Amino acid sequence: MAIENPSREEIGKILKENKRIAVVGLSNNPNRTSFMISQAMMDVGYEIIPVNPTIDESLGIKAVDSLKDIEGHVDIVNVFRRSEYLPDIMKDAVVINADVFWAQLGVSNEEAYEYGKKHNIKMVMDRCIKVEHAMTK
Repeated sequence: MAIENPSREEIGKILKENKRIAVVGLSNNPNRTSFMISQAMMDVGYEIIPVNPTIDESLGIKAVDSLKDIEGHVDIVNVFRRSEYLPDIMKDAVVINADVFWAQLGVSNEEAYEYGKKHNIKMVMDRCIKVEHAMTK
């Protein structure tokens, strides 16, 4: 089955209704795309939770090792990891009952997509959350 993203209108609704984003693979290096995009989303009012076992903090926020270490509900799981890691990350997103699974531009995986569909999680793959936010304001 091919991966189908929601319409731009639906993506806009997702971004308006979901403000707590766990960023898997968020770097603490200001020159990395994950840092720049997360900073931009934070600057427009989103709560960012860094998920990366190799750092202590990013954007002045303490990092957690995995999605399962996050306290409270996660609206969006935003992934900055290679496509082959998506199935395991998707499984964790389902376990924590996240509302949306978002794989950044250039990142997609059919196995993860099928698993997410089976568990009724909204999904966006191979799209930049910052670009989509700008296009749907």
